[in-house]
Amino acid sequence: MRIGELAKATGTKAETIRYYEREGVLPVADRTDSNYRDYSDSHLATLTFVRRARGLGFNMVQVKELLMLSDHDDKPCEDVDQIVRDHLEDVERKILDLQSLHGELGQLLHSCRSDSVGECRILESLARPMR
Repeated sequence: MRIGELAKATGTKAETIRYYEREGVLPVADRTDSNYRDYSDSHLATLTFVRRARGLGFNMVQVKELLMLSDHDDKPCEDVDQIVRDHLEDVERKILDLQSLHGELGQLLHSCRSDSVGECRILESLARPMR
């Protein structure tokens, strides 16, 4: 299949597919006689895997590691588990950061009860130097 067909089948932009090829995440496609990329069902399966992993927030290094591990059926699953565990810890840290940000923004919004921008406590707060 050509790149447009692969893009449509996976919901991926053609430029993203080319990027994944450059990064070594997706094997480089063979070329037809007319120099079009020719993708196989294996490319489709790999790209589907990559899209799902990226959708779950795994970074490119983690995706490459997961792909490498997926090629070794005889390896224990503990390496995969560790990658997921590390990513889950990152997600939990981000959640805490977002909750803190949510609280700060709520306080800012609550602090402003003026009718004019000239008396806006939010803008006043944003203009203060950070501690």
